Amino acid sequence: MGSLTGLLYACLMVYLGGWYLGKWTGNFSLLLLILTLVTLAYWLAERFYFAPRRVQAAQTLEQQDAVRREELAKKGIAKVDGDIAQARETLLMQPWWLDWTAGLFPVILVVFLLRSFLFEPFKIPSGSMVPTLLIGDLILVNKYHYGVRLPVINKKIIAINDPQPGDVMVFRYPANPSIDYIKRVVGVPGDEVAYLNQKLYLNGKLAETQPQPEFYDDDSTRYFKQFSEHLGSVDHRILVDTQRSSYIRPTDPFPFKENCHYSAEGVTCKVPAGHYFMMGDNRDNSEDSRFWGFVPDQNIVGKAFFVWMNFGNLGRIGSFR
Repeated sequence: MGSLTGLLYACLMVYLGGWYLGKWTGNFSLLLLILTLVTLAYWLAERFYFAPRRVQAAQTLEQQDAVRREELAKKGIAKVDGDIAQARETLLMQPWWLDWTAGLFPVILVVFLLRSFLFEPFKIPSGSMVPTLLIGDLILVNKYHYGVRLPVINKKIIAINDPQPGDVMVFRYPANPSIDYIKRVVGVPGDEVAYLNQKLYLNGKLAETQPQPEFYDDDSTRYFKQFSEHLGSVDHRILVDTQRSSYIRPTDPFPFKENCHYSAEGVTCKVPAGHYFMMGDNRDNSEDSRFWGFVPDQNIVGKAFFVWMNFGNLGRIGSFR
């Protein structure tokens, strides 16, 4: 069993190393599920097989020692050398391969349940959500806000809330579900969303905006026009790059592309049932539903709500809207 456990750990290290180096794409939810099941198997084996055998061996040692002392006592030998306490402790000691498997099961189980059904951490990798979220922000995502989903297969089993315009949502990129994206919900099923001449229209109405001080972007070392925008019940900030063209070049055909009309002014789309239209707050520096289409409900991961760390700027810690 020790050799088998060592082989399993070696495979895990190779898998994680290749994932870190970008040799292949990882599925952390699936990995956690596998680790939970494997450590559960070891935990059950420890509780119902290995631990009872070690206890039995220790009891046998004590019985043999008691018999030996009794026989010596009959011969008039009262003082007997040897203390079995250390030997007993050695017999009861859990071997390393059980300590690093069965011993980790409760911890891995708690992490798996928390991450699958309550909260999951994410790191912001790009500037598409600036100024709301900056590169390097470590955020928490509420996994149950939109409903309870089975881990790995992401199937909703209990519906709770529907995504609303203005929500910041993490979802699986429709073109490659192994990649997680984060954008803001702009349109829900039945809405008509238009982004024309760098202005957002929802169901024919221009989204309310108020000018704000210009935003300085450290990465591009440029100033961008900044506005406060009202979507649904949410007020948030957006950036507009006036140097960008209004023309949008869509990607390859995507589901329900016939619902969208592209022109030199931008794009107008009718959101189909069971889908959502997503946009980044950095409006002209974000590849979103304007380019690759709608996000189906089954791709939803959860609602982002809190920055729990930014190692370059601790002032970023806190909730956001």
